[in-house]
Amino acid sequence: MKAHALHEVFLHGLLATVRGIQPEESADLATLLYRHDFRLLEVPLNTPGALASIRQMRERLPPDCLIGAGMVFHPEEIETAREAGAGLIISPHCDPALIRTAKQAGLACIASAATPTEAFQAIEAGTDAIRYFPAEQLGPISLKIWRSVLPKHMPLLPTGGITPGNMKAYLRAGAAGFGLGRSLYKPGMEPAELSRRAESFRQAWLQAHGEGWA
Repeated sequence: MKAHALHEVFLHGLLATVRGIQPEESADLATLLYRHDFRLLEVPLNTPGALASIRQMRERLPPDCLIGAGMVFHPEEIETAREAGAGLIISPHCDPALIRTAKQAGLACIASAATPTEAFQAIEAGTDAIRYFPAEQLGPISLKIWRSVLPKHMPLLPTGGITPGNMKAYLRAGAAGFGLGRSLYKPGMEPAELSRRAESFRQAWLQAHGEGWA
């Protein structure tokens, strides 16, 4: 059986969205997150200088870290993101045409869904994972229900309102990882604070699993 496209990075479980990052700081902050075992990084395309940030991150980080372009709404944005070095396309919604275009371009794809119907549409189109969003409204109980009907191989990533304190409940419900936004990074944040938050999430992941990462 072919390994899942994101298998290795999902061993680490955490997707960091660095909305508002500046290109001149992107490589250093990405390196900091990598040192805390983050292997999925997302730069939303509606962030000024997003493509430059993606390019600099890709040049700095090892191949086992996927740099994603987020907030992708239009298929024509995919090739531009790929040329900048993105290996992952992340959409805030479920658009089957967008997913198919990303896969045809040879990129990994994470689509967002707020209902099981959207999730099944994304799976049919070929998404590699589903961002369960907004998690703070949907909750872990609904995630458990989703997990019971969706294909077992499909990773679900709760996103929105995730904290180190509520990760365990989502993992018990069937989460494969998490999308982290402002709870991890805010524009202008000092590196020391980002390091503290990153380590807090890392430790919560380790404790919830009761073992070290592979």
